[in-house]
Amino acid sequence: MDRPFDAVVIGAGWAGLGVSYVLAKAGLSHRVLERGRIAETWLTQRWDSFYLNTSKLMAVMPGDRYEGPDPEGFYTRDEFVALLEDYARRCHLPVATNTPVTALTRDRKAGVYRLITPAGELTARAVVIASGSLNRARRPEVARALPPGLLQIDASVYRSPDALPAGAVLVVGSAQSGGQIAEDLAMARRVVFLSTGRTGRKQRRYRGRDVLLWELDNGQYDIPRKEFVGPDGRIPGRPLFGALHTISLQSLSAQGVVLLGRFTGIADGRLTFADDVCENIRFGDETAARTRLRIDDHIAHHGLDAPLATDDPAETVTPRLQNPQILSLDPREHHVSTVIWCTGFEGDYSFVQVPGVLNARGQPLEHEGLTEAPGLYFAAVDFSSTRKSGLILGIAEEAQRLVGHIVARR
Repeated sequence: MDRPFDAVVIGAGWAGLGVSYVLAKAGLSHRVLERGRIAETWLTQRWDSFYLNTSKLMAVMPGDRYEGPDPEGFYTRDEFVALLEDYARRCHLPVATNTPVTALTRDRKAGVYRLITPAGELTARAVVIASGSLNRARRPEVARALPPGLLQIDASVYRSPDALPAGAVLVVGSAQSGGQIAEDLAMARRVVFLSTGRTGRKQRRYRGRDVLLWELDNGQYDIPRKEFVGPDGRIPGRPLFGALHTISLQSLSAQGVVLLGRFTGIADGRLTFADDVCENIRFGDETAARTRLRIDDHIAHHGLDAPLATDDPAETVTPRLQNPQILSLDPREHHVSTVIWCTGFEGDYSFVQVPGVLNARGQPLEHEGLTEAPGLYFAAVDFSSTRKSGLILGIAEEAQRLVGHIVARR
């Protein structure tokens, strides 16, 4: 059998490529195994009008820096895929595409990990799983009870308004994906119902600058996991956030989106919703206001010259609400043809057959990327060590830490 690699990386998205770059710099023999093409999830699980939520300045790969003319602009889906493909070429990273890992096991006696692929078996002293913690959609159990005539898809399957059948669309979930997809549909003049939830919200720009850049400067992304993850392990949901401009529930309603409360179930063939739209709008406004206040405090503390805030239309527009609120909806009566579930994602780690590294839900048991299995690591898991974990801007630091462990073990 061939000599084991020092490491194998599973996944060739931004996280896997970032780890590969640092492994190469450390002189370690390794391979990157990708189930499809480079950036496969970005190619197949993002809609046509998708933009990254982080600016170009915050979407920089390890060893690179942004020197273009538009640092606070945003990459489209296809631009970001091209960036990753170019990065792999420029850095001569050893990526094997169309090579899914069907089983990962640990050979204790030999002191290696075995990775089964359609092309054969590889062995490695260390494995970094960077296949993504947000690539498998979650749906509530109630989805099974919806009328059979409704087309049900997840946010990862949605591509464009034209790709959906004629009729109204119900979007369930009002965080990033739900809000952005609802707006995409409304701009195409589709009839849209949006089932909202108790979701935070962020303004896109404030006091002359992108809000995420302010948060980067004031240390929000360095807050450790223990300060915002509860004892039950539940992590905060992603806020409602627009890529190119602020999106709020009230701005969506002004565009014609019909706001509904939290989806609660089905009764006599009708979809039922909580009477909490106003509460959900208020919660989003309050979280956005707290973000602005932190930025104001940061500017004042450091004596920065930042322009005073100007009105953001999404913040000041009057919401258009149903009176009375819709608490029950007959899909046939309102010509609803499609339901888009924007109810969250998790990672697909079904190939992992190493005891003690996945919890009962099949999600990573890790701390700062490390597991109980020596030499087995997870990269880019959301909130793994800080708020920066799981974001492109955090992979350089994380990759250095993980590769440091691999070198030390060797």
